[in-house]
Amino acid sequence: MRFRPLLALVLALCLTLVTACSGGAKAVERANVTYDDIVNTGKANDCPTLPDSARGSIPLDGSIRYQLRDICLHPSEVFVKGEPANKRQEAQFVAGRILTRFTSSLDQVYGDLKIAGDGLTFMELGGIDFQPITVLMPGGEEVPFTFSSKELVATASGTAISTSTDFDGSYRAPSYRTSNFLDPKGRGLTSGYSSAVGLVPAGDDEGLTTENVKQYVDGTGTMNLSITKVDSTTGEFAGVFTAIQPSDTDMGGKLAVDVKITGQLYGRLEEA
Repeated sequence: MRFRPLLALVLALCLTLVTACSGGAKAVERANVTYDDIVNTGKANDCPTLPDSARGSIPLDGSIRYQLRDICLHPSEVFVKGEPANKRQEAQFVAGRILTRFTSSLDQVYGDLKIAGDGLTFMELGGIDFQPITVLMPGGEEVPFTFSSKELVATASGTAISTSTDFDGSYRAPSYRTSNFLDPKGRGLTSGYSSAVGLVPAGDDEGLTTENVKQYVDGTGTMNLSITKVDSTTGEFAGVFTAIQPSDTDMGGKLAVDVKITGQLYGRLEEA
C-alpha cells in the first residue's frame, strides 16, 4: 500500500512524456531516419502529418513576403473517366489501382504566397513537382499520366491560413513521353525514324499520320488544396487535395482521357 503513491507518480510522469512527445513524433522520425531505414519500404512516398488537435490559424501581414515550402502531395486514389454505357448517360470516373511503386508523391514543392485584396495567391516555383504514374483499370487497361503541380497558380479567399482555407487553380501537366522516346517501330520526335520501316506514310490516313508524326503534348489540370489542420506555432499545415488532368496521349497518337487524383496534403508557411 505504501508504494501506491510512488507508482501513481511514475505512471503520471510516463503519461506526460508520451503526450508531450506525440505532437512532434512525425518530425523527429523524418529528421533522424537514414537511407537504410527507408530504402524499399515506401516510407519516402509518405507525407508528414499533423495531429487532429492542430486546429489553429496563421494570420498574414501584407507587408511581409511569404512562401509555401516543403509541400507534399501523396496520391491515395486515382479515377479515370470512362466511356458511358449509352449516349444518354454521362461519362463517370472509375477507380483504378496505382501500379507505380513508391514514387507517386510530389515533394519539396515551393512557391510564393501573395496577399491581394481579400485573397491569397500561390504561385508554384519548383521542387519535385512531377511524377510519371500508371494506373490499372478494372478491364485490364493501363492508363499512364504525369502527375504534376508545375506552374500551379491557385487562389484562396481570406488573409490567413486556417482550417477553412481552400486553394483552387490550374497547372501544367507535361507529356508522359519525352522528345527522345522511341516507340516499338523506332519512331521519335527528335531521334529515330520518321516513319515505320516498310510502311509508306499516307497523307490522307489520319491514323498513320498521328503515329508517324510525334508531338510533345502538354495538358492543363485543375487542383484544389483543402487545408484541414494548421499548427500556428510551426507554420505547418495539412489537408487533402483533388486534381483533374489529362492522361498520356502517346506523343499525339491517341486522345487523352481525364484523370482524377485525390490524396493527402502537407506544407509549411515561412517568411521569404
